[in-house]
Amino acid sequence: MPEYEAVIGLEVHVQLKTASKMFTDAPTGFGRPPNSITNAVVMGMPGTLPVLNKGAIEQAIRVGLIFGSKIPEVFKWDRKNYFYPDSPKNYQLTQMDAPVCVGGQVEIELAGPSRNLMGEHKIIHLDHAHLEEDVGKLTHFSKDSLVDYNRAGTPLLEIVTKPDLHSAEEAVALLQSIRMHLVAAGVSDCDMEKGQMRCDANVSVRPIGQSTLNPRAEMKNLNSITGVKHAINYEIGRQSRVYDKGGTVTQETRRWDADLGRTSSMRSKEEAHDYRYFPDPDLLPVHFPRDRIDELKEGLPEGVFVRQRRYEAQYGLPYTVTSVICYDHELTIFFETGMVEYGKNPKTLANYIANELQRERSQAEGDGNLPMADVLLSPEALARMVQLIDAGKLTKYLARDVFVDMFNTGKEAQTIMDEKGIKVEEPDAGELEQWCRDAVAGNPVAAQQFREGNDKAINSYMGPVMKASRGKANPQTVREMLIRIIGET
Repeated sequence: MPEYEAVIGLEVHVQLKTASKMFTDAPTGFGRPPNSITNAVVMGMPGTLPVLNKGAIEQAIRVGLIFGSKIPEVFKWDRKNYFYPDSPKNYQLTQMDAPVCVGGQVEIELAGPSRNLMGEHKIIHLDHAHLEEDVGKLTHFSKDSLVDYNRAGTPLLEIVTKPDLHSAEEAVALLQSIRMHLVAAGVSDCDMEKGQMRCDANVSVRPIGQSTLNPRAEMKNLNSITGVKHAINYEIGRQSRVYDKGGTVTQETRRWDADLGRTSSMRSKEEAHDYRYFPDPDLLPVHFPRDRIDELKEGLPEGVFVRQRRYEAQYGLPYTVTSVICYDHELTIFFETGMVEYGKNPKTLANYIANELQRERSQAEGDGNLPMADVLLSPEALARMVQLIDAGKLTKYLARDVFVDMFNTGKEAQTIMDEKGIKVEEPDAGELEQWCRDAVAGNPVAAQQFREGNDKAINSYMGPVMKASRGKANPQTVREMLIRIIGET
């Protein structure tokens, strides 16, 4: 049997973050009562005319600039005609052959061999991104279906990749990269549970070494990362089995059933002529000013992976820390704000954010993973706690409990220390030396490793000594005393 490789292209649909809809002033929103934010334009009533949403166009252009796309001098609008219950007008305003963004590329990171190690980075090329209006939402029951048009008309950007992907893991990494970059830019919240980011996956397989593409299957409206991964993997296996048996794969649209864990045929794949595209007669082509495009480009945030590489080079932060902070825009803001308050110790500040803050958020009451908007601890207060540690007024051992109180109450570290009588006091020198000698005697292997040049081996003693002193000993004093004792033994 031949070995096959998968060839995958994604169509990623992203709802843009705007106050009003694409072609009318009806508001956007999620969680409203069904059919409460529609109007005559959304419903396609006779005599209504569309009006362009400039903010949505600018958001779409920002996406193109983020990913290095070309923004054409002119782009236009077309009608895509089809009947479906979620489309009240029986056509969709979209862009067929003159999209707002052309080309571009997205950097992705694949999972590394372990959580502590960076994975392979790859470049996925984009074909284009076009702007259109979203459709409504159907809810199906056993004997009937209900339709909610609240989502209809929301600005939707469809990002279409080249067939550069070759595994479900790469597809997942692409979605994660797009989401990170667009959330950081404020273009979209990309919440897949709310339908703000959805995906169609085009999958084909071919024998390794073959250059031509085989017929593909398109899986529609995958609305979760897990769904994308499982659907692609299933389809790769299904098509490979068809070819192994001497069959042929039909180009078609398929549905993913998460409960059954399989895809099933919906219909033969449509071609462009099936939709009877034609230029919309009510919307003129758009000539977007080049100077405004330059302004939008200047206002873009730093790229996620660019920032990660800068943090590692500028601050010496390890991958385990940068992959937590840089991949979460709210944590990035938290870190940057803390650095403004006290930027002399970025490593300690970043470690508290990536480790202690994330741990407390995950253990918070409720559903866990407390939203950053509900976190009482301010970045300035955390930075001032780090400043107390650097000044020798608070040890890292005592800071563990102080941090938890800060997280739960929002109070300053100094306030908590005053209320609880926490104060760094050097223990008696003789008593401290005895604790150090006991620690060294209890672990002679670490002492030998330190003598042989492993400087980190001394850390094996720091915890026991700090615990014996109830966190009040000066860590630097302890370290110096341990080095002296190890040298004597």
